[in-house]
Amino acid sequence: MVPINTSPDSSTTRLLEALGAANSSVRLQAALAAGTNADPGLITALMARCAIEPDFFVRDMLTWALTRLPAEITVPVLREELRSECAQARSQALHTLSKIGDKAVWPSITRSLLYDTDDEVARSAWRAAVVLVPEGQEAGLAADLATRLGRGERAVQLSLSRALVALGEVIEPVLRSAAADADPAVRAHARATERLLHDPEAAFDPGAEEAKRIVALGPERAGDAAC
Repeated sequence: MVPINTSPDSSTTRLLEALGAANSSVRLQAALAAGTNADPGLITALMARCAIEPDFFVRDMLTWALTRLPAEITVPVLREELRSECAQARSQALHTLSKIGDKAVWPSITRSLLYDTDDEVARSAWRAAVVLVPEGQEAGLAADLATRLGRGERAVQLSLSRALVALGEVIEPVLRSAAADADPAVRAHARATERLLHDPEAAFDPGAEEAKRIVALGPERAGDAAC
């Protein structure tokens, strides 16, 4: 990591103190100031705060501040953070890497991140993956993401569907396969994702749509149609 200046001036000292203030508005202003000043010596403090910051808006400003620093400084530190034991640190690093958009980072977007047991890490990984995937590797990513269909509550499922839809028509084969899965949650999620692919304004409620389908077809016919 790039160390903070061991002899910071008084303004830097005040900024570092403000990043840890109890008031979220003060922390937000501190993150804004850090991004405005774009001092590489602040990277350690910014990264450390990302891992523990509870406020969404402050975290987003911290990400912006990091993107203002030279990528040759931030990217190696962010890649290292992907191996952190702290879920929020991993999630924020993924989010920031997606904003920087350096496709050389792609090898660091591992399956372990795409399949992370922490929902926020996984969602950040899905979003980062569709931004960073190299041209020609979209189908492989779609296949990896499709293995997560049926996971989690509505918000998690919607994040995955949006990530898949961002890959475009390359996802159609994996959705067709998932729509015939033995697990009804996977089938419902696959069909909801297909609706979003063809109509981005469509309502997203896999459970409700599957229930309507079963009522319309009858339990036996709905099961047959999935095979």
